[in-house]
Amino acid sequence: MPPQPITPWRFWLFRLVSVVLGPVLFFGLLEVALRIAGYGFTPTATIKCKVNGTRSYHDNFKFAWQFFPRNISREFGPFVFPLNKPDNTYRVFILGGSAAYGTPDPAYGFWRILKVLLEDGYPGTNFEVIPLAMPAINSHVVLKIAKDCARHAPDLFIVYLGNNEVIGPYGAGTAFSSISGNLSLIRTGIAFKGMRLGQLLTNVSELTGAGEDRPDVWRGLEMFLDKQVRVDDAALQNVYRHFQRNLEDITRVGYRTKAKVIFCTVASNLKDCPPLASLHQPDLAEDQKRQWDDIYKEGVEYERAKKYRQAIEQYLASTAIDDRYADLQFRLGRCYWAVGEYCEARARYIEARELDTLRLRADNRINEIIREVAGGRAAEGVYLVDAVEGFEKNSPHGVVGGELIYEHVHMNFSGNYLLAKSVFNQLEQIIPQWVVSRKARQRSMLVEAECAQRLAYNDWVRYNLASSVLNAHLKQPPFTNQLYHDEQIKAFEENLAALKSTLLMPEALAGIATQYRHAIQNQPSDWWLHWEYAMLLSVDLKDHAAAAEEYRLIMRLLPHSYKPRLSLAVELASVNQLDEAKEHLLAVLRINPTSATAYRYLGLMHQAQGQLDEAIKCYSTAIRLQPNYTEAYNNLAGILSEQGKVDQAVQMCRRALLFAPEDLDLHYSLALLLSRQGHTAEAIQELRAALQIDPNSAMVRRMLQMLQRKRD
Repeated sequence: MPPQPITPWRFWLFRLVSVVLGPVLFFGLLEVALRIAGYGFTPTATIKCKVNGTRSYHDNFKFAWQFFPRNISREFGPFVFPLNKPDNTYRVFILGGSAAYGTPDPAYGFWRILKVLLEDGYPGTNFEVIPLAMPAINSHVVLKIAKDCARHAPDLFIVYLGNNEVIGPYGAGTAFSSISGNLSLIRTGIAFKGMRLGQLLTNVSELTGAGEDRPDVWRGLEMFLDKQVRVDDAALQNVYRHFQRNLEDITRVGYRTKAKVIFCTVASNLKDCPPLASLHQPDLAEDQKRQWDDIYKEGVEYERAKKYRQAIEQYLASTAIDDRYADLQFRLGRCYWAVGEYCEARARYIEARELDTLRLRADNRINEIIREVAGGRAAEGVYLVDAVEGFEKNSPHGVVGGELIYEHVHMNFSGNYLLAKSVFNQLEQIIPQWVVSRKARQRSMLVEAECAQRLAYNDWVRYNLASSVLNAHLKQPPFTNQLYHDEQIKAFEENLAALKSTLLMPEALAGIATQYRHAIQNQPSDWWLHWEYAMLLSVDLKDHAAAAEEYRLIMRLLPHSYKPRLSLAVELASVNQLDEAKEHLLAVLRINPTSATAYRYLGLMHQAQGQLDEAIKCYSTAIRLQPNYTEAYNNLAGILSEQGKVDQAVQMCRRALLFAPEDLDLHYSLALLLSRQGHTAEAIQELRAALQIDPNSAMVRRMLQMLQRKRD
């Protein structure tokens, strides 16, 4: 029988199948080959491990490599929980960004306080409160985390999310992942980056410079200054749509796993956080802009003279020309507050936040979406905690400010307690009967002071937190651009001085150490308490051997984490146990090969033992991984100077000053090197720059006087 001729439609079907299936098969085999070869990283938020023989899950610090450049990627804090949920256990996952985690110190975040409230209220239940929150992430990332948590028998998801929707990955003002208005494309891209093939292509693109528009150093919130988004920008509507869809999908994750979901509205500082950036409306003519400036400046003069009524008149006249300038609305809020018109002040403060073009705070629409998604859905296991409403009720005249929030969004202990209390009250309405049956009888909820005592929250902690907020946030861009910045800095510094005066008393630190030991005795497996105690021992009590023992204990509780190993190495080096310190640093780098800090400390160890070539390699690697690592530049410059390579040492200092122009040590080191080269005038210039940073530096003044005498 002669062969049947191939009909045209069969021929084209064959060609279509070949075109589609061929590449699919090829790339599928390539993906399998990459996995077999061990290429890439696991893209899930949690990874299996064993802790003291118990099969468990721990945090995956590489998880965020899918969303951020690897060398500046954000991380989860360390956590561990059993693979098989023990009997009598209620498992809670915390989802969100840095405010959810507890920045500036997660040891005192709302989730820690919530755990204390739960354990005190229901002492017969084992509560696992597991934080899978992370700085700089938004709902695109959190949805992926929630899906991973669904594998781990969750009882409850608590979601405090919304501040980073614009500036986080795929947001309208992001500095990280490419922006897309299409949610399907975003999710396809996220899924692809979770594949080994996607990781390979990402690595190739970074090596070839295809990702040059992405930041290579972490510069904090300053990175977003050139990513400003106006309130009427069409891209914001995409942000809102994506946020709502992602929240809806988180509710579906909870529904499929039969876990409850609590969504919280997100509070922000209105009264004590001026806008971070302001822009005039784009169609404002130059003559209108000049007219606006003249009227606005008159208002500023009246405000400075405390003539608030006249200032209000001028500012209102400015709004008739352009009412879209965020700083103008904030000034109006301050003036209305000063004359006691608090309702009008509140409206202006809110408008100032809404118009802020550096959108780092959840706006009205974000919170409306949270209410829409969570409201009236108790039958589906979805609940709302209106944190904004709770914060307003506990703020002067209903305006949230520095009483509860440090800077723009990060809560102080009182703010964290208030959020934890609100969530606890909601939890009591939905907690299962088997937990309720173990409730402590006739016991009232712990007050804030009692929670502080159990978590060893004390004046030493208050001082360190305030210092961190001041130096890591308020003294850095974009906060340095805010209205009334000098006034705010002065208030923080006065508070710090008052706290420090109490800590200078001889018995103060000893009492705080006793407080930590008592808290640890009651909660010996709470690694956060050990960590805070270790820092006290190291930084203030200078008992490095005792601090090292605390870090060894934390290592046993968190054997997977590189962080306690790194801290242990530093303490061992302080007591001159360099060989053991180096062993731990090498272990850190096996776990996390991108740790610039570990390379720098390893360089210090090599340098102390006279192994200068190895030290140079370590410092150079640290700089490659973290191009703004000024301490590594300074260390490298020191070795080069010792080797007589003064020109190269000068080059290192100048490179470092590009990243840290306010670094006194770098200016001083550069002055020393320039002096060695005979460039006295340039050396004097660097020393004067150093005195601009710290006018009281005796070291700099001595050298400046010496060089001036030499020059004269």
